[in-house]
Amino acid sequence: MQSYDLLVLGGGSAGFAAAIRAAEANKRVAMIEGGTMGGTCVNVGCVPSKTLIAAANTRHAALHPRFQGLNLSGTAVDWSTVMGDKTALVEALRQAKYADVLAAYPQIEWVAGHGVIRTTDPVTVTVGTDTLVAPRLIVATGAHPWAPPIPGLADTPYWTSTEALASETLPETLLVIGGSAVGLEIGQLYQRLGSQVTVLEALDRIVPLEDTEVSEGLAQYLRTEGLGIHVGVQIQSVAHEDGHFTVQALSGGRAQTFTADRLLVATGRRPNTADFGLAEVGVAMDSRGAMVVNDRLQTSLPTIYAAGDVTGQAMFVYVAAEAGSIAATNALGLGDRILDVTTLPKVTFTDPQVASVGLTDAGTEAAGLDCTCTSLPLAYVPRALANRDTRGFIKLVVEHGTERIVGMHVVAPEAGEIIQVGTLAVKYAMSLSDVTSLFFPYLTMVEGVKLAAITFHKDVSTLSCCAGS
Repeated sequence: MQSYDLLVLGGGSAGFAAAIRAAEANKRVAMIEGGTMGGTCVNVGCVPSKTLIAAANTRHAALHPRFQGLNLSGTAVDWSTVMGDKTALVEALRQAKYADVLAAYPQIEWVAGHGVIRTTDPVTVTVGTDTLVAPRLIVATGAHPWAPPIPGLADTPYWTSTEALASETLPETLLVIGGSAVGLEIGQLYQRLGSQVTVLEALDRIVPLEDTEVSEGLAQYLRTEGLGIHVGVQIQSVAHEDGHFTVQALSGGRAQTFTADRLLVATGRRPNTADFGLAEVGVAMDSRGAMVVNDRLQTSLPTIYAAGDVTGQAMFVYVAAEAGSIAATNALGLGDRILDVTTLPKVTFTDPQVASVGLTDAGTEAAGLDCTCTSLPLAYVPRALANRDTRGFIKLVVEHGTERIVGMHVVAPEAGEIIQVGTLAVKYAMSLSDVTSLFFPYLTMVEGVKLAAITFHKDVSTLSCCAGS
């Protein structure tokens, strides 16, 4: 039996953040992980997907130059080299951002193996024949891709995002079930690298949690690029025979058959809460298997906290890292912090990207706010003109009267870089005049935020370059 100040179950972003916060307070920590160090993001999520997206975008730009006078070549795809380069980056970041980090914190002990909770006061966790004991436990076991119970699906070799980001071959055709961030990001990268991709979404629009204008705009751009986008699709069955997938569905009120070499199911994720002893010791969980926590990330049992995707809340790596630090702070009595995601920025890494923060049109109605909205097409942003890429817009949601900015929604190649200005504006209740009074460097995409704010009171087409507010 080995004693610690804190046990952390899970070696991903949330687990590392929790362990580091405890180590900084000179607490002795055991971090228990039965899988690959680093969790989802670095191994099978953000890092591999974003580097493959960057590779796909590079090829697409070469095939479709936006500037006259350019004759680009070298657009053939050596798939094994592309994937090998991706794998090398994953391994390098796993080493640098996780394995090497442990050396800087001698208070953290890495325990390889599957941990099972046995008691809760004190907390005991068994790992093989070893028993670890501490006053507090933080569960940070992450989540896994989830597939709906479609008839026939379980009997086929379908892909989740994990397999799609590790495929040894580039399929000629790819079907994607799910039109949210993961499905669209992976679908577009495969389209740009040479596959013919068709996306099937059950709801009436893609990225359905985003502003309606955003959904419509992104769908238009993806279709222009050649992706098949079908919404309102009810999947009836899936079959696999002779190396081909067949999906029977109802679409537009009529029966349709979709076929492809590969099938990606991107219909969300579910928390990893089975087989860790959580139910046996009485930790409350919701209908999707997520651990129920309060705003201080404490579970129904006072000695157990949870952080990251295992709680089912805002499954983003940057939220998981913050949550891990907050959970450790509260579990060890180092402070009293809450997790507040009301001004959380979100990014979908398609091209153009989608980014949002705060309220949508529909959200203002639910919040009882009287708001007005204005969308500025990127054709009015000088940098977009210089880039020869005016796809997209910047939309501000503003409270009537106070002119307080309560939401921002962006469709743009650099939307993820632009959105942080909106995050600050929403979090600190900035008004239109607060934004227009700031200096924005000329010939930057973020200058579009100021122009969007000016649009509420002026016609920006009548302003000169670098015009004041």
